[in-house]
Amino acid sequence: MADIKTFHLPDLGEGLPDATIVEWHVKEGDYIKLDAPLCSMETAKAVVDVPSPYTGTVKKLHGAPGDIIETGAALADFEPDANAKQRAEAEATGHHHGPKKTEAPAPAPAPAPAAKAATADREDEGTVVGAMVSGSHVHVEQAASIGGVKAVPAVRALAKKLKVDLARVRPTGADGVVTMQDVKDAAANGSAPLGAAPARAVPASAGRHLAPELPEPGAAPSRTPVSLAGKAVRTAPPSVQASGQPEQLKGVRRNMARVMADAHAQVVPTTLVDDADLHAWIGKQDITARLIRSIVAACKAVPALNAWFDGKNLTRTMHPQVDIGIAVDTEDGLFVPALRNADVLDGAGIRAAIKRLRSSVEDRSIPASELSGYTISLSNFGMFAGRYATPVVVPPTVAIIGAGKLCHDVVAVMGGIEVHRRMPISLTFDHRAATGGEAARFLKALLDDLSLPN
Repeated sequence: MADIKTFHLPDLGEGLPDATIVEWHVKEGDYIKLDAPLCSMETAKAVVDVPSPYTGTVKKLHGAPGDIIETGAALADFEPDANAKQRAEAEATGHHHGPKKTEAPAPAPAPAPAAKAATADREDEGTVVGAMVSGSHVHVEQAASIGGVKAVPAVRALAKKLKVDLARVRPTGADGVVTMQDVKDAAANGSAPLGAAPARAVPASAGRHLAPELPEPGAAPSRTPVSLAGKAVRTAPPSVQASGQPEQLKGVRRNMARVMADAHAQVVPTTLVDDADLHAWIGKQDITARLIRSIVAACKAVPALNAWFDGKNLTRTMHPQVDIGIAVDTEDGLFVPALRNADVLDGAGIRAAIKRLRSSVEDRSIPASELSGYTISLSNFGMFAGRYATPVVVPPTVAIIGAGKLCHDVVAVMGGIEVHRRMPISLTFDHRAATGGEAARFLKALLDDLSLPN
């Protein structure tokens, strides 16, 4: 009987329990070489190419494009080629291939200091997918040739978002690799629209075939308030029978749902609201840069809200630096990249940093390290709509500021009334870590700085 090996989805380095299959680069029965691209998986942060752990024949694929696979669950079955060189069973691969364990292992003896250091050096290896040996050197993401096109997963994700046909993009990277800029240029000049021409044919020697694409859904039938018989169409409430199709949350939205649920369960939120009077502003000013500056001023005045709180151990860590998490809304879901060292940046530096973060979020090239570790958050929802809100505090942070839509309000002044430009501000804080007085003083310091002329 043939020796069948099952490959389990490894930890893709995002700290998440699952990932979504974007596309298979093989089909059942194909012959694949060790470390050749097996499939592309979407996590909450990026689209990652998962390499084959064997040289041999693909016997079974556990899932179709769009399916969610749990970390440690079966991904594919292989029949290894007995005549080909395989990776040794004990060789370090940088990630765990086995299924999830249901029982906790017995406690092991405490390692020696040297062993602890070696273990710490190797902990981050789980964030890299593919064959690798133990070590502390950096592993660079490689461009995979799929469908006759060489590109890294982030470039493929950007092309999909911008509806650019990678097969028609002129590559400018080394060895014919399509770069981010190539895709952006093609989208801007319309030289490679998706569906305008057939993609490049895959060489027969490649031994890989893309999974078939699902047909586009047809137009939804038109709805009318009455049937052909003149009676009301709906005879039961929506809860009894719904016409819509439940949609499984995936990628960024799936992670967002988990984070929001955890925050709701762990934090004791309280919100204060007030309006910043911008009447004294001189000339045109960068509103976001002024918001950032005001948050920094408030953090210096009341450090208790620029902190992390550990609810389990009831400990608080206040930070000397101000790293602000900037909420960025995308079609895929919410990203919160960190604007590092905001307390030492001037207006131009703040604008340049925010532009860089937004660009890397849009093309999904932002590293995971820039999506965590911020000390306080900002949600500028007012650029769309809304005045006041109760934004969600995500542990371990203690506070989040919400900036509402600018408005012109009638205000009372000495001797009469005036129309002033004002910005609604909402401050939500974890009441376990900060008092109401600290939050009120923080909000006042923020409003005072926003009211300055420049």
